[in-house]
Amino acid sequence: MRIQAWQRGVSLIEVMIAVLVFSVGLLGLSGLLVMAVRSSHAAYLRTQVTFLAGSMIERMRANPIAVWRGDYDGEATADGSAASCSTAACTPTELAARDRSAWAGLLASTVPDATGHIRCDRAPAGFALTPQQIGMRPPFGGSCAMSVRWTERQVGDKDHGGAAKQTFAWIFQP
Repeated sequence: MRIQAWQRGVSLIEVMIAVLVFSVGLLGLSGLLVMAVRSSHAAYLRTQVTFLAGSMIERMRANPIAVWRGDYDGEATADGSAASCSTAACTPTELAARDRSAWAGLLASTVPDATGHIRCDRAPAGFALTPQQIGMRPPFGGSCAMSVRWTERQVGDKDHGGAAKQTFAWIFQP
């Protein structure tokens, strides 16, 4: 019977060790969940950038006159000075300014610290359209390059300071 006296409290130590091992496992699991949420958010941002870029390309395809004139070229800024175009007819240039402003506003409200830039290269040298030809809405004869830059936290960033700039680039023909 004395042997039982020596073993008093051993099961309590075993339970404490089991709780310690279990809690370390839960901490590891919570770290995995945090990494999964960050990766999911990064995928969400990239998807939003892709959708917004596609939206801008469709806007450009609907307004080929402004594309020919180069009205979509440059960095998109949401300055609020673009024409409304909801109550009155807009010229192709005003519509392009409205499209760029709306696109910049969508980028700013959806993706953190986002900037968009578009550059269109015209048709080969020596090829020029007259204003009458442009008025007939011919398809664009060159190619355009679009880039969107935004800030995205890295997956392993624990101190919230290592936000890296991501770039989405797309070459297309509107």
